[in-house]
Amino acid sequence: MGLLLSTKPTQSEIIEKSSSSSTPAPPESQSQIIDSSAAEMGQEDPKKEKEQSQQGGSGKVIDAVWGEIDLSDGSGPNYRNLSWVKASVLEVKTQIGLGVLGLPAALNTLGFVPGILCILAIAIIITWSDYVVGTFKMNHPEVYTVADVGYIMFGPWGREILGFAYLLEVVATGGASFLSISVAFNAITDHATCSVVWAIIGAVAVGILSSIQTLGKISWLGWVGLVSIMSAIITLMIGVGISSKPSLAPEGIQGVDWQITTQAVAHPSFVEGINAVCIIIFAYAGTPNFFNIVGEMKNPEDFTKSVLVGQTAITTIYLVVAAVVYHYVGQYIASPALGSAGVVLKRVCYGLALPGLAVGGTLFMHVAAKYIFVRVLRNSRHLAKNTPTHYFAWYGCVILVCAVGFIIAEAIPFFNDLLSLIGALLATVICIQMEAFMWMWDNIRSPTRGTLSWNLLMAMNILFFVLGWFLMIAGTYGSVVTINDNFKSGDVGSAFSCADNS
Repeated sequence: MGLLLSTKPTQSEIIEKSSSSSTPAPPESQSQIIDSSAAEMGQEDPKKEKEQSQQGGSGKVIDAVWGEIDLSDGSGPNYRNLSWVKASVLEVKTQIGLGVLGLPAALNTLGFVPGILCILAIAIIITWSDYVVGTFKMNHPEVYTVADVGYIMFGPWGREILGFAYLLEVVATGGASFLSISVAFNAITDHATCSVVWAIIGAVAVGILSSIQTLGKISWLGWVGLVSIMSAIITLMIGVGISSKPSLAPEGIQGVDWQITTQAVAHPSFVEGINAVCIIIFAYAGTPNFFNIVGEMKNPEDFTKSVLVGQTAITTIYLVVAAVVYHYVGQYIASPALGSAGVVLKRVCYGLALPGLAVGGTLFMHVAAKYIFVRVLRNSRHLAKNTPTHYFAWYGCVILVCAVGFIIAEAIPFFNDLLSLIGALLATVICIQMEAFMWMWDNIRSPTRGTLSWNLLMAMNILFFVLGWFLMIAGTYGSVVTINDNFKSGDVGSAFSCADNS
């Protein structure tokens, strides 16, 4: 794209050079702050990790994160086998889920024109953030998660703080998938059993799928999940288009007793407006998982291509779904939106969406488990070898994150409101502010500093950084107000409730 203002070699170039020469290229220099931080942590210097990534041999890849990956004897999982097409599918599925069906409600709150403009604006900001993830990874091959970025920029404290924020967000989002699965089963079976039972079934299914060791092998589930969710969404759009009236519209004659109203420009309160904007942000909040995706790509330099394809596809889907459903349903949008076309189609849509809900939870629980797994076994031969320690650590991490996600989702009576609060507090920081700062960190001393392109990009990133903080503060305020209102009205559930949540 011409936006990477750096002359550092790509990972594939490093490996190719190392295959033809036994003498590794000199490592890139890094700041003294990073060197001293590595010494304080008692961990291997990032420069040494880069030196390691420059060595390779026949049938082997030396990766700055995974160490030696032997492709010749199958002695360990291949953590570098993800193509850019599979990466695009995972990027789309990481973001798209039933959250897309919150977009028509956002348009109802903001109005058609402001809502569409907000979707486009946030798409541009998040696409830039996703692009920066790839360039930062190319400049710092030792990065695998948000926590590694925190370590590079802020030292040990940055690693722990950002790592905790990242883990909390992905585990909570994965836990929410268990509730979504219970909602789907309740809708399909007309609440045939306790909702907690359905959530347990969802947690077990997600846990089994999450235990697949690499994103390359898990990518086929991305296709299944994408087809599943898209089938449900298309069925919903057809249903609301041919239905005589929305399911929430009152009985009577259209135009006399009820009438669908769509607004070009609405006039919401500040809290209503910012909550609607946060719905759109959450629909794009898959950026933290992109570190894992680029970290397991066969050719990381193709990451930008995968981002452009994935973000174009998902933005097109969001615009079409939001506009079509809002046009045919208007103010009578149901929550969840799959109920907007009536009871029968609600069951059909949830049946179609069920595999997609499981895959969505799988991706979040997989990356959460992988974060802990890499932290525990990094710089150990067990990380990329099929040893008993490797298997025990991996499956233990999967069970741990699924159990924690299930407990916080079921034990907290106001979990949905808490999830909104976590998203408002953390999603913008991890998806917007951090990436803007990453670009500034990598390019503040660029040789092109002072040129027109550098000045424009620096101004854009400063704008995104400031805007992200505003959205975080305003979104957190809106979520707190909503939680407080729900407590006052008594609209709060109970822990491990068997009640029908569909």
